[in-house]
Amino acid sequence: MPSHATEEPQYQVVRELADIEVRQYAAYAVAEVLVADPADAAGSQAFPILAGYIFGKNKGKRKFAMTAPVTQEAAPVKMRMAAPVTQSAAPDGFVVQFVLPKGVTVASAPEPLDARVQVRAVVPAGVAVIRYSGFWSQSNYEEHLAKLQSVLRDADLAGKGEPVYARYNAPFTPWFMRRNEIWLHLAR
Repeated sequence: MPSHATEEPQYQVVRELADIEVRQYAAYAVAEVLVADPADAAGSQAFPILAGYIFGKNKGKRKFAMTAPVTQEAAPVKMRMAAPVTQSAAPDGFVVQFVLPKGVTVASAPEPLDARVQVRAVVPAGVAVIRYSGFWSQSNYEEHLAKLQSVLRDADLAGKGEPVYARYNAPFTPWFMRRNEIWLHLAR
């Protein structure tokens, strides 16, 4: 498990392939929200909603430390279909998540006051990860996703589900110091 100043979900690197890591993540809990914005704006729309939850906008007014990463992925169709009309109006949607601190579970997390926020358990999983720096751009994302998929094909590994975009830094972090990752869950 790596050591970081900002808490992250626990994982072990089980394999290294070219520029990627294959990690085994332990279970953890997240607070998440579904937004209808395009990929480049989803995080900005979701951030104040999720920050409200972790900074006390919940039953009990419990506050949590900020953790990393903030993740974003295309919403599964079933989630888009179940979303309130105001959030499912666009054909595409994104689920943005804040990782909750270690020891917080779905059962122990306070109930959100904002109905858009859901608390969910993330099960242990194998994940292939590529890391890169810079600001969000579709071309930067697509370039690194293609590299990740190529390395997986060459290693005869298969990803499943939607790619997950993970951001680790505060918005004021210079572009060259930013840590971004793309995660692909591995098929067993």
